[in-house]
Amino acid sequence: MQLAVSATTTSTGEAFQFWVLATVAVIGALCTVLMKKSVHSALSLAGTMIILAVFYLANGAYFLGIVQVVVYTGAIMMLFLFVVMLVGVTAADSLKETIKGQRIWAAVCGIGFGVLLITGIANASLKHFDGLKQANAGGNVEGLAALIFTKYVFAFEITGALLITSAVGAMVLTHRERTERAKTQRELSEQRVRDGKHLPPLPAPGVYARHNAVDIAGLLPDGTPSELTVNQTLRGRGQIRDVSSEALSDLKALEQRSTERLGREEGAAK
Repeated sequence: MQLAVSATTTSTGEAFQFWVLATVAVIGALCTVLMKKSVHSALSLAGTMIILAVFYLANGAYFLGIVQVVVYTGAIMMLFLFVVMLVGVTAADSLKETIKGQRIWAAVCGIGFGVLLITGIANASLKHFDGLKQANAGGNVEGLAALIFTKYVFAFEITGALLITSAVGAMVLTHRERTERAKTQRELSEQRVRDGKHLPPLPAPGVYARHNAVDIAGLLPDGTPSELTVNQTLRGRGQIRDVSSEALSDLKALEQRSTERLGREEGAAK
């Protein structure tokens, strides 16, 4: 009797934890949808996934909690975040629709899925509650596997099919038809020679400048800076440090010392 009561009741600490984390999770989910920048949306989604992992751990589903952190938050979401940051998705890109009416269909499908989810939760009934100790009697992994591959095997397969469909849909939406034939490596090299571009590899920054920083232009033998040695992005930002004047003064001093030395040697020879 005591086990049944403890399984169906919630302690004050557990209730406090649920309401605090649930509020943060809902705010993160809303920020994922409402944020204008894709990077901020991805970070909000990562935070929501971490809170879900805390929920799993608090309810004794240790395997799901670790998988949620390691696989989804640590691997998949970080991969999405790095891709978004590298590609540089802007607000203008989201306005280009490759399929006509996709926003309307997406809204209809989202509303329909929400109605089905709410209806299913409203009609759900819990007749008895076994508790975490009985559910994880043989271990959390074994109990989870028994439920997935026996009682909920069809739901698990449908979820897998939905994920595969989503991946294929993302590939279709991001696909761009090539309007011209791709040039071969030989054609690209021949075009580079005809255009008169710099054929050998670009020199490294800081050559002859007594520095090896990327924001210092390499110097030519006459002491003038070379435009090819620094990144154009740094140059556009005005983050290039100029050491040519110092190098030219050192070069003049070296020439003067060489001239004086040669003069002394010629005088001694006479």
